[in-house]
Order: sequence, then C-alpha cells, then structure tokens
Amino acid sequence: MLAISVGLSLGTAPVLAADAAKEISTAAAHAGMAAASDTPKMVRAHLHHVLNCLEGPAGADFDASAVNPCKDQGAGAIPDSAPEKRAALETAAALARKAIGEDDASKAKAMAAEIQSSLRK
Repeated sequence: MLAISVGLSLGTAPVLAADAAKEISTAAAHAGMAAASDTPKMVRAHLHHVLNCLEGPAGADFDASAVNPCKDQGAGAIPDSAPEKRAALETAAALARKAIGEDDASKAKAMAAEIQSSLRK
C-alpha cells in the first residue's frame, strides 16, 4: 500500500514501450489506404498518416494537423527502429513526401502502393 501511495504522490505515469514493427505495419496499412483512395484529398491524407508514423512527432515533416495513427505506438518508426533498418524507412518517407506533392493522383497512388510494398518487406 505504501508503494502505491508513494508512486501516486510522485505523479508517475505509465510508460508506453516503442513498437517500431507496429508503427511500420500501421504506416504500410495507410499507404495501402492511400493507394486505394478515390479522391486526391484522401490519397494525400493517408500519405500524411504514413509520414507521421514513420517520422513521429519530432520529425521535420510531421504534420500535426493530420491524424497520427501511430500516436500511442512510440516516437515514430524511424527513431524507434534499429540503425540498420532506418535507411529503408527514410527511403519510404522520402517517397511519401514526393507523393504528397504529386499533382497527378494516379501517380501518387502508384507511389503509395510502392511505399506499402517496401514497408511490408
């Protein structure tokens, strides 16, 4: 009982463990949603979700106005991954940035499908 009251008096909060595999899986799912979207707006929205999952809130291209479906999964797949896995994730993030800026929705959807495939490897 004493330990509980001490913990509560210190204001400790539960610590969430980073789960890079889950963040990557979530990013891949949203890349698939982008590839299957019917409107350019939804393609871009899901690509922002991909980028948010990959970079995390501290990332240079994190968009706080877009949903972060990886919010409670960690700090982002890139920072939460082992160093040897980061290059592939950085490549996927770069392609997501390019796809977000693409005016041709069919090209952006093709890039999203490529991102999904690369994240599932």
